[in-house]
Amino acid sequence: IDVYNHGRMQRDFTYIDEIVAGILGVLDKPAAPDPGFDVMHPKAGTSWAPYRIFNIGGSHPVGLQDFIALLEKHLGRSAEKRMLPMQPGDVEQTYTDTSALEAVTGPIARVSLDVGLGRFVAWFKEYHGA
Repeated sequence: IDVYNHGRMQRDFTYIDEIVAGILGVLDKPAAPDPGFDVMHPKAGTSWAPYRIFNIGGSHPVGLQDFIALLEKHLGRSAEKRMLPMQPGDVEQTYTDTSALEAVTGPIARVSLDVGLGRFVAWFKEYHGA
C-alpha cells in the first residue's frame, strides 16, 4: 500500500454506530433561530435560520502507522508498504470537533478503532467469502 508522508499522518476514524447515535441524538431536538443573532453584526456560527450543522466523528486522531498495524492484526497478515512523501494539498492531521453535537446530545458512546476494525474485517470476510 502507498503510505504518504512516510506514515506520519493522523486521521479521525468513525464507526457507523457513532454516526447513527449522533443522528438519533438530535432527532427530537429541533434547531431554533439563535436569539442573540444580530443581522447588522453577524458572527460565524450563528444564524437567524432554524438550522444547525454538527460534526459527527470519532474526535480522536490516530496515527496512520497505528491504523495500519491494527488492520494487519485483524487481517492476520502484514501489508507491503511503500513509504512516500507528503502529497501536495494534503494535511498531516485531521479530526472532528464534536463538542457542539455533544452539548446537545450528551456524550456519544465511542467504538474504539481496534473494535471497529475487527468488526469491519469480520463483516468483509463473511460478505466476500474471504
